[in-house]
Amino acid sequence: MYENKRQPIAPLGVFYKRMVRNLFVASIILFICLLIGILGYHYIAHIVWIDAIHNASMILSGMGPVADVKNVSGKLFSSAYALFSGVAFITNIGFILAPAAHRFFHKLHVDMHIDKDDDQ
Repeated sequence: MYENKRQPIAPLGVFYKRMVRNLFVASIILFICLLIGILGYHYIAHIVWIDAIHNASMILSGMGPVADVKNVSGKLFSSAYALFSGVAFITNIGFILAPAAHRFFHKLHVDMHIDKDDDQ
């Protein structure tokens, strides 16, 4: 039968290390997503570098496009990048918050078992 092995909550130092690690990985993922947008806007939509950076940053953050895209391939890229950015942003937020959510639910689980042990 299933044996419940209760593990203590990780010390704060371990929790902070996990938070920093996830924040670092999420930052790298966000940078790669931004780079995809910059390169796509520059080479596919034929927008100058500074406007490509600005447009990619605005779309990735959910603020919306700034530069006017004139060609069809640029508009198709812009549409795909906007959908991709929404998913990437939400996924990154989840990745950043995962250690905190895990700690919260672990604490609830441990507290629940402590309360059951006290009742017996």
